[in-house]
Amino acid sequence: MKHSVKLAALLTAAAMTATLAGCTGGTANQSGGDSAGGEKTYVIGICQQMTHDALDAATQGFKDAVTEALGDAVTFEQQDAGGEYANCGTIVDGFVSQNVDLILANATYPLQAASSATGDIPILGTSVTDYATALSIEDWTGTVGGNVSGTSDLAPLDQQAQMLQELFPEAKNVGLLYCSGEPNSVYQVETIQSYLEDMGYTCTQYAFTDVNDLSSVTQTACDNSDVIYIPTDNTAAANAETIGNVVLAAGVPVVAGESGICSGCGVATLSIDYYELGYTTGEMAVKVLTGEADISTMPVEYAPNVTKMYNAANCEALGLTMPEDYEPIG
Repeated sequence: MKHSVKLAALLTAAAMTATLAGCTGGTANQSGGDSAGGEKTYVIGICQQMTHDALDAATQGFKDAVTEALGDAVTFEQQDAGGEYANCGTIVDGFVSQNVDLILANATYPLQAASSATGDIPILGTSVTDYATALSIEDWTGTVGGNVSGTSDLAPLDQQAQMLQELFPEAKNVGLLYCSGEPNSVYQVETIQSYLEDMGYTCTQYAFTDVNDLSSVTQTACDNSDVIYIPTDNTAAANAETIGNVVLAAGVPVVAGESGICSGCGVATLSIDYYELGYTTGEMAVKVLTGEADISTMPVEYAPNVTKMYNAANCEALGLTMPEDYEPIG
């Protein structure tokens, strides 16, 4: 990837840094301190909601961007919450006690926990679909304000609806499968349902609460649907193979909100690149840490590109042929 121009500018800014906007300082062994040679050092706390390919890629992209700009001057404290909101709170509280210089909240639960835990330490979210929904913001203007900003993983829902119509124009019933505990999944399902119903489809929501009822709810969706849509849902992503076992046996195709879910249980997706999303978030972090940007005025950024992709193995299993402008998932 060609980030040399951006990184050169960020490195220059890092060398000129005097203070960290929005933080309260710290010590060389905590955060915001100085190394033995007098160089400014930083500690970034990373709270990732759970382990799956999309979130892993976003975290890696973030760390790569920050490391390329700041090198050994930055230390990462990374923890995985295992999909539990309570764990996110515990992790973030630890970061606040440590007085880290910045928190990366990878997905909605960590963002909500971090924003509740501190109004001072800068927080950057990533892999968050809709900040207004996640943080209960009315009259959304594109900027969270305060100590929060970040990047969104929302691929255009109208285009995802168009993809489903392109691939399955003869379908009548669309099942919308998602985790009821994820606010951004609810937002996506309600939004795309409106688009699909305008296209003439009959849509039914099938919400599972956790992995315990995932298979049974998926089977019910298969029994009543011609095609299933799954949004960018973290619980679904972490259990995509479980979903795949059910839908493939039932012969029901799945259109997914991102490539990680699609690789496990889907046939097609309109997906962003989560590594690139995390990398963009890392560039934002460097600007915040070096004082080049004020996080309170930083608008939430979105992935610049989306790609039509397909799962070759699942398509073959279901006897589907994808249009030529779809790329196979590697």
